[in-house]
Amino acid sequence: MSLVRRAVPEDAREVLRLRQVMIDSMAGADPSTDWHAGSLPVLEGRLADPDGEFAVFAVDHPERPGALAAIAVGTVEYRIGRADNPRGRVGHVFSVATDPGARRRGYARACVTELLEWFRERGAGQVDLNASAEAEPLYASLGFVRKPDPSMRLRL
Repeated sequence: MSLVRRAVPEDAREVLRLRQVMIDSMAGADPSTDWHAGSLPVLEGRLADPDGEFAVFAVDHPERPGALAAIAVGTVEYRIGRADNPRGRVGHVFSVATDPGARRRGYARACVTELLEWFRERGAGQVDLNASAEAEPLYASLGFVRKPDPSMRLRL
């Protein structure tokens, strides 16, 4: 039996806690948690839809009942197809995080592996992610490679 399970609405607060762990680990990140209250009901709704295009795979914390040890979060998007992805289905991995007290046990790898299988089941032709320098070896060992195209963002 796998340690990894699909997160449910009751896990939403823990998912947000681990997302904050990830955010806090990034250089220059805003450590504010003011956004959690606004995000919680939306996240609960997404977690309640097992057939949707959003998923969180989690490992329960072995020493803290009710807490999560690790998560991997992803979505499937549609983009117009192209030669190497004619169906245009693209997975995006984000918010991979492990509780600081549960690291170096393979939990993040197990969660990402389950998330990749979920993408395959949904016909994603590719999977994208943004990797921190610390996490890059994990993703490289799973077959991810750096993309040459630059990424840009506009905040609305």
